[in-house]
Amino acid sequence: MRKVSINDSAAYVGQQVIIEGWVTHHRSSGKIHFIVVRDGTGVLQCVVKNPDAILEGVEQWSELNQETAVEVMGVLHADNRAPIGVELEVESVRVIGLSENYPIAPKEHGVDFLLDHRHLWIRSPRQTAILRIRAAIVHAIREFLDDHGFIAADPPVITPAAAEGSTTLFSIDYFDEHAYLSQSGQLYLEALAMALGRVYSFGPTFRAEKSKTRRHLMEFWMVEPEMAFCDFEENLAWQEQLVGYVVQYVLETRKQELRTIERDTARLEPVKPPFPRITYDQALERLRGAGFDLEWGEDLGAPHETALAEMFDRPVFVTHYPTALKAFYMQPDSNNPLVALAADLLAPEGYGEIIGGSQRIHDPDLLQERMRRNHLDSDVYGWYIDLRRYGSVPHSGFGMGLERVVAWICGLDHVRETIPFPRTLNRVWP
Repeated sequence: MRKVSINDSAAYVGQQVIIEGWVTHHRSSGKIHFIVVRDGTGVLQCVVKNPDAILEGVEQWSELNQETAVEVMGVLHADNRAPIGVELEVESVRVIGLSENYPIAPKEHGVDFLLDHRHLWIRSPRQTAILRIRAAIVHAIREFLDDHGFIAADPPVITPAAAEGSTTLFSIDYFDEHAYLSQSGQLYLEALAMALGRVYSFGPTFRAEKSKTRRHLMEFWMVEPEMAFCDFEENLAWQEQLVGYVVQYVLETRKQELRTIERDTARLEPVKPPFPRITYDQALERLRGAGFDLEWGEDLGAPHETALAEMFDRPVFVTHYPTALKAFYMQPDSNNPLVALAADLLAPEGYGEIIGGSQRIHDPDLLQERMRRNHLDSDVYGWYIDLRRYGSVPHSGFGMGLERVVAWICGLDHVRETIPFPRTLNRVWP
């Protein structure tokens, strides 16, 4: 007898099989029992018609409570009414692990209650669909980069200095020395790009931002490609190709999950390169026309990003930000040093920035001048300056926050549903 997963069960119609999983719900109609089982790959209705069917581990069929783990044996039959086209006629059920008084019922619960029970909440159909879409996004990102000659490389998570603002670092005691959890692997990836050409990292990053917005987590995952011999325009082209590939991959491979979370996929179908581009100056003009009073040199906040993104049917690049708003390593525009060759990619539907990137400064003198202006210790960044002393080349890169991309593609209200166990300003448990 063959043990099969639910998503493969349609291939075994007419055969006797074993399914292992958890009971999502159970009901009876006279002497017939309907047991719905999930196994992590799908959901299957199991029907008990035979009065001689064996029940092992409990006394009554009614004791098959929600989330009880079971082994079900029976014969698979085609059923066009079933979501996967089959149902199982049960011959025996063996209880593997009994579940009693499961706290999450099929009803409305408060957010705090659900987050307190996140270890159980992730079993729900909506949450498993989101996590499957997240996995598909991760796969698509890696597939695209691997297929285009990017080498996966791993920068350290423990670092001696900041890549961005020092006020958002989590400090740690590193054998009586000061060290920090990485907020970006970018500086190390620049070194790796000088060795390997095109590289990327994909891993957790940490930002000690005291923010309670729906877009922020303290720990999140980021993909960071970095490319030698790459200018600003080529950098933008890589970004839009990657995002377009990821969205179309999810639309093609995760149709059922998108239906489960009731995502309006019509909002995602136009997401194909090229993406529209506007400069920071053009963004200010558009925002003023929309009623926002924003002066040159002020950064764009969430309301501004939302207003701009609503003007387009796909992600939009905002480019050439004031140099003063951006990190010390970003290359100034040779035609106007007051602005940087930097861009943010804004997602539609109010999801804000999903990518930030720039051409990097490759001139050692200019880099050190910018570091002095930002009061950065050249001794701490000595190795980073070395990259400009030994065969420096124009190079560029970007960082894409995975959870924001998941939130946008899934149409979620908050990033806390995009990661298995979210770390927010007031939550580090479970």
